[in-house]
Amino acid sequence: MGQQNNDEIEIDLQELFSVILAHWLPILAAIIVAAGIGFSYGHFLVTPQYSSTATLFVLSKSTSITSMADIQVGTNLTSDYMEVVKARPVVENVMESLGVAQSYSSFVSKISVSNPSNTRFLRITVRDADAEFAKKVADKLADVSAAFISEKMDQEPPTIIQYGYSDGRPVTHSSRYYAALGALAGAVAMTAIVVLMYLLNDKIMTPEDLEKRTGMNVLASLPLDE
Repeated sequence: MGQQNNDEIEIDLQELFSVILAHWLPILAAIIVAAGIGFSYGHFLVTPQYSSTATLFVLSKSTSITSMADIQVGTNLTSDYMEVVKARPVVENVMESLGVAQSYSSFVSKISVSNPSNTRFLRITVRDADAEFAKKVADKLADVSAAFISEKMDQEPPTIIQYGYSDGRPVTHSSRYYAALGALAGAVAMTAIVVLMYLLNDKIMTPEDLEKRTGMNVLASLPLDE
């Protein structure tokens, strides 16, 4: 009995695969249409974004970096400085210097600050549709943040290891990515429709269907006389 069930499942899967192959044309049409929609979305509706990153190195008040105490203090200060970079006084100073006419919330959403694990490096990353503007903002944030920390927090200013840079390549997905994603979605959706129609179809179309559904053998069949 177990062997019989396995054979029936194998036949069903083969038949289902044959049904999918028989509907290759609508599946191909769905892939082409969905890929076109995805490409159009990526080309006309998605604005490419560029990023630029400036890097700071955090020191403690002491000039010595050999003791464990200084290292621990520097690590703790790094977490504090991450908040300072996106603080309203710093960000508004940068906006005023660059002549940016945006709200604080809109402008600060372009800025992200990170600290690689087990380091005292502070990375200030800016994303914008203009690669050159992203670099200007990252550079200005590094300068203003270092000056603000020195003046307001009575600490040694972080050392600017690297000003903003950009390779000129957008960090967002390209139109080809959205086209491929659309093609995949179209193929999956149309294949699912074909499979669903196959599973919901309970009509007896062939003698094999009759044998499968009733368990009875077909002794004879009459041709349809139109």
